[in-house]
Amino acid sequence: MSEPVPEPVLSAGDPPVCEPLAHGQDIAAHFHDFGQLRYAASGALVTTTEAGTWVAPANRITWVPAFHVHRSRSHGETDVRLLRVPAEPAGRLPAEPSVFAASALLREAYLALAGDHDPDGSPRARLLLEVVIEELARARREPLRLPEPGDARLKAVTDLLHADPASPATLAALGRRTGSSERTLSRLFGSELSMSFHQWRTLLRVQRALLELGEGTSVTDTAIRLGWANPGSFIEAFTHLVGQTPGRYRAAARLPQLVVSGKAG
Repeated sequence: MSEPVPEPVLSAGDPPVCEPLAHGQDIAAHFHDFGQLRYAASGALVTTTEAGTWVAPANRITWVPAFHVHRSRSHGETDVRLLRVPAEPAGRLPAEPSVFAASALLREAYLALAGDHDPDGSPRARLLLEVVIEELARARREPLRLPEPGDARLKAVTDLLHADPASPATLAALGRRTGSSERTLSRLFGSELSMSFHQWRTLLRVQRALLELGEGTSVTDTAIRLGWANPGSFIEAFTHLVGQTPGRYRAAARLPQLVVSGKAG
């Protein structure tokens, strides 16, 4: 018999600067009665809600509105900085979980506010929070939300793909492993996730590529490790979904971590 899944719990709050998370460390499903911004100054944070999964390396900031159940996993040693957002400014942010590209100004204001020892209502804290909210309002929202299924038959398949995104297994082969027909699974991908099996697996691989590239893995090695037949097809898929080439993304993703760690020069 499988272990019962714990019910999500209400978390009263988190310290702005957490202890670094080890690679692969999980944070169990929970929710807050306030909105929360989450930034990985190093490493990357993978956040999953009922709406889907988002990947946020050090050039992205995650927004989780109040009462949205979420769980997390770290990728690499991850230095997480958290911000509690009061109700009024939270109303200016999306009503659903989102990930935003972080400009240099947004990142610096965020880090200053997360490390600020002044009271929350101090003039400096209010000013920094206003900068963060205004920059988020201007920031590009990350389009790479990976929808997650509720149907147990489909979840059995997506769990296998999460465990091994590079697997070349066909939908028919995955169906045989999980006890469902290819036709049923294909229908479920369309009706529940609004995309095909191929589209979902490609999106999963591109999300994982964000993590690999953020760690400095080369474009060619990333393509091979995640199951693409050749770097060209990887570059085409990545550019179509992300809006920039993997090489450009890799360079931009590495800079915030180097700056925070003091290694830029």
